[in-house]
Amino acid sequence: MRRAVFCFGLFVCLVGAGQPVVAQAQNQRPMSFFITSVGLGNGGNLGGLAGADKHCQALAAAVGAGNRTWRAYLSTAAEGGKPAVHARDRIGKGPWYNAKGVLIAQSLDEMHSDRNGMGPQTSLNEKGQLIPGSGSPQNKHDMLTGSNADGTASPDTCGNWTSNSAGSATVGHLDRTSISGRPSWNSAHTLSCSQQGLSISGAGYFACFAAN
Repeated sequence: MRRAVFCFGLFVCLVGAGQPVVAQAQNQRPMSFFITSVGLGNGGNLGGLAGADKHCQALAAAVGAGNRTWRAYLSTAAEGGKPAVHARDRIGKGPWYNAKGVLIAQSLDEMHSDRNGMGPQTSLNEKGQLIPGSGSPQNKHDMLTGSNADGTASPDTCGNWTSNSAGSATVGHLDRTSISGRPSWNSAHTLSCSQQGLSISGAGYFACFAAN
């Protein structure tokens, strides 16, 4: 005879007349890394680092993860007497997990090595969705970084993320496909700062990390 099961919350169920049963629940790590699902639509002009961070925070909040401090993985070059800002110094110490709870990297050193977990199946947006990569007709694997492979600032930052015309942007490949064997997730090549230029195989996306 089949008995009805009544569940309350995540962990406790009552079988039949009230016998408690412990239910199995997956302990998924909270999201601390994602690729933006939409760009800001103004080429390399993101409103500076502050505008990019605000975009990360808003996207995270929209999926219930706004209780953390989110930072864009972007560097800026030295300018006007101000020192360079390195992306690796903005994102905390790790570990970082994607929207499905999959580990991306335990630490900064792992994130900036070939041991990180980024790839076509793991570099998800904040909604947990895959992003079309190399080989797809809608390839959008280019993401803005302004960074060298070690996470330090490159010279190509679209006027420190305030220009949609002059200058160029260093981009990485979120699916980790390589060009001429170069480390690719954060430093694959450069593109122009226009919206059209960034749309060749991307959409002005960038990575966001929970810094706390």
